[in-house]
Amino acid sequence: MQKKNAVDPVRTRAFRRICRLAGQAIADFRMIPAGSRLLVGISGGKDSLTLAHVLMELHRRAPVPFEVEFAFFNPGFPDFGAEELRRYAAEQQWLLHETGLNMPSILAEKGMATPCVMCARLRRGLLYKMAMERKCSRLVLGQHLDDAIASFFISVTRGQGLTTMGPNVRAKSVPVRVIRPLIYVPESLIVEAAAAFSYPVCGNCPFRQQLEESGDRAYFRRLTGELAQRMPHFHQQMLHSLQRVETDYLLDHRFLSFDDRPAVEENA
Repeated sequence: MQKKNAVDPVRTRAFRRICRLAGQAIADFRMIPAGSRLLVGISGGKDSLTLAHVLMELHRRAPVPFEVEFAFFNPGFPDFGAEELRRYAAEQQWLLHETGLNMPSILAEKGMATPCVMCARLRRGLLYKMAMERKCSRLVLGQHLDDAIASFFISVTRGQGLTTMGPNVRAKSVPVRVIRPLIYVPESLIVEAAAAFSYPVCGNCPFRQQLEESGDRAYFRRLTGELAQRMPHFHQQMLHSLQRVETDYLLDHRFLSFDDRPAVEENA
């Protein structure tokens, strides 16, 4: 809840800047057609909660109508903070749906020491199912520019190709599109904006420390932070590179021509 005499969080410079960047990304990648029903996945972290506030602000003043609902995946971990998230959503008057699994029991049954990939897949599958049940054509996720850059580095170094998190992609198995309105937004701006909100303490995972110490994503997030300190305008330069693919100067035979003949000029 906003404290008395505190600055209205939606009027801060950082939040207004995020709204502008999100609005630009939504327009650039045609994320939200008129009449869309959105299901916004919120985890309880600063990224997804900031996204939720941004979408409600854009919903209030958008030139095209769309509907917004919210969902969260409850993994059943102790101290996850599901009740705090429910309470916060009720205070904001968000229409919040809940899905979940008893992950502690599943992990004990499977005997898995590093369950994060499985948990992520199960979570995404349940969110897809809820989106279809709610007749929502868009699942909205809170990944931002730093996430996209880290994903690019992971894909390149793991031999998965020149790829990253798409801003507007069709789900592989269901008729739902996944959109990421914060794709232009650096994490530092989200941190700045989130400081003005009184977010609940929730979304805790018992494997968080393990991920921070040995996970690929955490490693590349730290690396991008170091690169940003060394290189001025690092995030904007990376964004520009991700938007400009020079296929003739890569090694994918599908995009290369070995014809020595000069190109035929149009209207020749």
